[in-house]
Amino acid sequence: MRVVFMGTPDFSVSALDALVEAGHQVVCAYSQPPRPAGRGKKDRPSPVQARAEALGILVRHPTSLKTADAQAEFAALGADIAVVVAYGLILPQAILDAPKRGCLNIHASLLPRWRGAAPIHRAIMAGDAETGVCIMQMDAGLDTGDVLLRRSVPIGAEETTGDLHDRLSALGAEAIVDTLATIDDLTPKPQPDDGVTYASKIDKAEARIDWSVPAAEVDRKIRGMSPFPGAWCEVDGERIKLLRSRVVDQSGKPGQVLRGFTVACGSGAVEITAAQRPGKRVMDAEEFLRGLSLPDHLT
Repeated sequence: MRVVFMGTPDFSVSALDALVEAGHQVVCAYSQPPRPAGRGKKDRPSPVQARAEALGILVRHPTSLKTADAQAEFAALGADIAVVVAYGLILPQAILDAPKRGCLNIHASLLPRWRGAAPIHRAIMAGDAETGVCIMQMDAGLDTGDVLLRRSVPIGAEETTGDLHDRLSALGAEAIVDTLATIDDLTPKPQPDDGVTYASKIDKAEARIDWSVPAAEVDRKIRGMSPFPGAWCEVDGERIKLLRSRVVDQSGKPGQVLRGFTVACGSGAVEITAAQRPGKRVMDAEEFLRGLSLPDHLT
């Protein structure tokens, strides 16, 4: 097929590669404009733009798709279909209608659960046993379109958002290739009204650990916010990011350091297995504790 690809972050790159490898003609890649990054704050292209250019694919990064010129440029590509994954711009109806077969979205949840911006984080933080990807026919709503294909995976007991992000990126790439290969045989299924939840954008204000809540909740927050923005607590005035953890069968007063980097919670305890000091690299607990003595109690 003639495909327009629309995506921005690392999560999207696997799908772009898979479409090219499957023999589809990606006639253009749409991505967010380059943003200042790094110490020099120089404009850096998005991962999708960088990969598309390496593949010799035309790249566009309009700031809006609402103008008549942007919509005419898009329509002139004569696409059979558009594939959208973590693009970052709302698609007006004129864009949704332009490709012959419309626009398909790769969404990293089992819709209608976790519509919205942060489905991977929220699935882990909520303690979901499984998640997955859906290939959805896009409409004007927020992740409300009919689902063509659904793939599910279990969430590991110690899995972080970073771990799950990589698994779902690969799963989404496989799923979109399978969808395009069998699209004439697939029946779009409307999403049920029951079970709708919204994955609101992660707010850094959520990231501070409250040791008074149950250990399972603390553990889910640590894993769900790893690697970004990183759940944190303070140690001698330093903001320490807690990046990997597991629940252990111990107890004490909330915030009490029990042994090594095991901390008591409102019920149960959490063992921190990876952490990071400001300006330092991520370390496992044993290495981390060689460079910093923990107090008897964390806040």
